[in-house]
Amino acid sequence: MWVADNWNDYQVLDTSDGEKLELWGEYKLIRPDPQVIWQTPRGRIWDRPNAHYHRSSKGGGEWEFFDLPREWTIRYGDLSFRLKPFHFKHTGLFPEQAVNWDWFRALIEAESARRKVKVLNLFAYTGGATIAAAKAGAAVTHVDASKGMVTWAKENAAASGLADAPIRWLVDDCGKFVDREIRRGNTYDAIIMDPPSYGRGPKGEIWKIESSIYPFMTRAMKLLSDKPVFVLINSYTTGLQPAVLSYLLHTTLDGRFNGRVESSEIGLPVRSNGLILPCGAAGRWTPLR
Repeated sequence: MWVADNWNDYQVLDTSDGEKLELWGEYKLIRPDPQVIWQTPRGRIWDRPNAHYHRSSKGGGEWEFFDLPREWTIRYGDLSFRLKPFHFKHTGLFPEQAVNWDWFRALIEAESARRKVKVLNLFAYTGGATIAAAKAGAAVTHVDASKGMVTWAKENAAASGLADAPIRWLVDDCGKFVDREIRRGNTYDAIIMDPPSYGRGPKGEIWKIESSIYPFMTRAMKLLSDKPVFVLINSYTTGLQPAVLSYLLHTTLDGRFNGRVESSEIGLPVRSNGLILPCGAAGRWTPLR
């Protein structure tokens, strides 16, 4: 498993009975987690959280706030992220992705000594990967269908000292954007994608990852330059196994490039017991040099 264990401003303190207790900077949050199927005793550390997201038996849920600001900032190395709890239990950041940020930052920094690396970040959310890539020296195209998420990502970039970095911010449907870029003949040296499990396009188009991801990846890989640096795909709550991500990368890339594919679960360490909480999977492709 690839473990995001370099955090100072974030920790999973404990897990039990469908929930995880997290420390985000100085604030304790309790949030549901479907992976936590054990019912271990809860110590005093669970007392007095700053906020608690309660699942509803009818679906969804709501936040209960005790002592939490509307927004606050945490850091990961030289990256800063503005957090604010909103619908569907989220805070605006997936901290387990730090293990991927560290991986591709090293690749970008090594290649940037020779040329400017162009990165395409699809389904880019609040810009964690965009900011990490830009901080490493890349020129990034950030694409997400939500205007609110793109605005949030710009705020994170500014907080990280990247307000004037070469980042192209686009509010667009990722599938339509990829198709237009193919027609334009544009290419990128690296592609990152965090596809949702389910979604709807601006005209009601339905995205289901099980049926949509392969044709989407087949098209997206056409945007790779002749000297690609990496490809990264993430899978969160869909249940897709790491080997499935490996298979997707092999079948969409092997006909054109000779490279190395690896995949794994990604996770976060739990302070109370030293175990690792699984948080999805990731697949990585790099060319053979």
